[in-house]
Amino acid sequence: MITVKEAKSIIQKHIPLLETETVSLNKAGSRVLAQEITATFPSPRFDNSAMDGFAVRAVDTKGASQSNPITLKMVSVISAGSPSDVAISPGESAQCMTGGKIPDGADAIVMVEDTTGFSDANSVQIFAETQPGKHIRKQGEEIQEGDVLILKGTSITPSEIGTLANFGYAEVAIAKKPRIAIFGTGDELVEPGNELKPGQIYNSNLYVFAELAKRAGARVVMRNVIKDDRESLRAFLSEALITCDMIISSGGVSMGRFDYVRDVFMELGVQEHFWRVAQKPGKPLFFGTAKSTIIFGLPGNPVSAYIGFIEWVWPVLNRMMGKKDPNFLTGILKEPFPREKVKYRFLFGNAWMEDGKLVCKPATKVGSHMLSSSLEANCILGVENGERPLRPGEEIRVNILPWKTIG
Repeated sequence: MITVKEAKSIIQKHIPLLETETVSLNKAGSRVLAQEITATFPSPRFDNSAMDGFAVRAVDTKGASQSNPITLKMVSVISAGSPSDVAISPGESAQCMTGGKIPDGADAIVMVEDTTGFSDANSVQIFAETQPGKHIRKQGEEIQEGDVLILKGTSITPSEIGTLANFGYAEVAIAKKPRIAIFGTGDELVEPGNELKPGQIYNSNLYVFAELAKRAGARVVMRNVIKDDRESLRAFLSEALITCDMIISSGGVSMGRFDYVRDVFMELGVQEHFWRVAQKPGKPLFFGTAKSTIIFGLPGNPVSAYIGFIEWVWPVLNRMMGKKDPNFLTGILKEPFPREKVKYRFLFGNAWMEDGKLVCKPATKVGSHMLSSSLEANCILGVENGERPLRPGEEIRVNILPWKTIG
């Protein structure tokens, strides 16, 4: 049995980076960028008006007020998107709409509200003095050409989509989705919707795995509940090892009479890197590789399986797609946390902000079979082994569930 730290270190040495593909922008949402995105031009591209108004030389408005308007000759109308070779000379102005290019010679915009308004007249009266640069968006004030906009390994959200479109990217390179096989073993497993007979339980883990895989950006291509039959298991795994980037099992890696998933893995040429980890829940955790396929054997207890996926599988999926490891937070306990003498301890929990600090508490249900403990949770709390429980006021590691927020 190895420590959590040792197991994490072993896994890091065996994570392959997936191939990339190029897709159109309208298919890039929720995927992971496989290239660095840089600005193809400065933003704004040119000096433009932040207001509907009049482009002027600020010096020409000196002393202007409601009681002392200044009259300027109106020489042109500039709209957003229209080319402009207009030049402003002393005593002149041009109507300039929001986004319109600032004409040569002008250095400020006077809002239309501070003038006699837009018209076809040859002049306009200015009722307010302005200063150079007023209401002008300067070229490159937001971004310079060549600036890094989005880092490689970033998940593409609406913000990234908008930025990509804004700088003319019609297609981008993204990481391919990891292809995953998930399976559970046991004659006792029954699909939801069917009647339970004595000794049977519903198959919940594969539904959890499938949803977690989807949220992590992976694609489940094989999924099956396999009865306690060695040959059926061998057939499933033989195909999965050829077609999938990762295989995840639910149950069958402990020491029960029918727990022979690990044995079949070995028979098929899987290299075992570790089998048991000093953690609770989830001590029977298998990790192996076969060429470029990663294999995780997670426990069958639903809480152990759920936490195991978040703590062990999810980070590996991220790394396969080029994403960085998550940054865990540190919270202050509001209630005691049961620590183990020789094992790392995980529990579902809840974290929230209080007086500017992150505080948290563990779930009240701590059994590895009590899946309802996840319903109100927004995080997984974890702590190294120790001789006594953590007390309120002490710090603990907080892993916010990726689809949850801090209250």
